Amino acid sequence: MRTAIYEHFHPDEREFVDRAWEWVVHASEHHEHKLTDFLDPRQAFILTTLAARRDNVQIRLDGGFDGAERKRALVAPDYAYLVDEDMGLTVLSVTSADQKFVQLEHGDYMGAILNLGMKRAKIGDIHVLDDGCHTVVASEISSFLDTQLHQVHRIQVMTELLPISSLRTKENKLELSDLTVASLRLDGIASDVYRLSRSKILVPIKAGRCRVNWKVEENPSAPLKEGDVISLQGFGRFKVLELDGITKKGRYRLKIGKFV
Repeated sequence: MRTAIYEHFHPDEREFVDRAWEWVVHASEHHEHKLTDFLDPRQAFILTTLAARRDNVQIRLDGGFDGAERKRALVAPDYAYLVDEDMGLTVLSVTSADQKFVQLEHGDYMGAILNLGMKRAKIGDIHVLDDGCHTVVASEISSFLDTQLHQVHRIQVMTELLPISSLRTKENKLELSDLTVASLRLDGIASDVYRLSRSKILVPIKAGRCRVNWKVEENPSAPLKEGDVISLQGFGRFKVLELDGITKKGRYRLKIGKFV
């Protein structure tokens, strides 16, 4: 059974597949409830796919708001009522009196939290606001962050814990650009977006450092399409927003949004 499941996923995903399948089996056969850490969209897809193999298992996903990218999952028997279940979500509010505070970015907050020894899986979406930052965190580590997070990128900050109902959100900013490319191959588009030569872009892709829609993609010639989200470790993320026709010379026009 396990081998048959593996066939549908990338080898790098097997560790998560094993854990997710265990949650599903325990809910199905032992009537257990499992509240997971935050899952990225790919992990949520894997868990949902595995749960569909058991008729008596259900999944609830929640990241604090409708458009959340990272969500915790509650895996339970199908007879359980999950609507009112506590999903273990808390808002960590960060503010500062320092005028330079407004210059802080998503990566600054993420780095400050991870430097405290936190696992990425305990952190949900980060919303950089005009007057501060709201980060969705796992409730079980919220008190630790509240008492230990005093500085973000050398700027002194103050923290406060809020209920998830007080979450203020902000959409990701995209730096827009127009490209014309010879093909829709991953390596060609990525080299233009990240401004790397074709030979240099091949190294991280073949090394498994590239993800397309949160799934590892090691094939440089893999075709991209509208809506695809591409991340390259160390270089950030971008999204293919639109395929805007073909030029007279047969090149593809693309609209790209780079996450900033």
